[in-house]
Amino acid sequence: MSNKVKKNALRAGTVTAGTALMLLMSSPAFALTRDDGDDPGPGLNVAQTLGLYVVAPIVIFLIIAGLVILTDKSRKAKSQG
Repeated sequence: MSNKVKKNALRAGTVTAGTALMLLMSSPAFALTRDDGDDPGPGLNVAQTLGLYVVAPIVIFLIIAGLVILTDKSRKAKSQG
């Protein structure tokens, strides 16, 4: 094996081991038992989830894009000249 292949294999092994270690250390995040003082609210249904994570960002993007287009001074200067 060449030296470059050995370095790449060592790097890949290090990244894999680091990722596995991070997943093992974060296992409490996947716990099913509730902590003291934990009081989760009611869940969202499908329509609420789509509205919050799909529709709302698109609407906000369109509002910002519209405001940018409406307040663009360079287009007005080009059309007058």
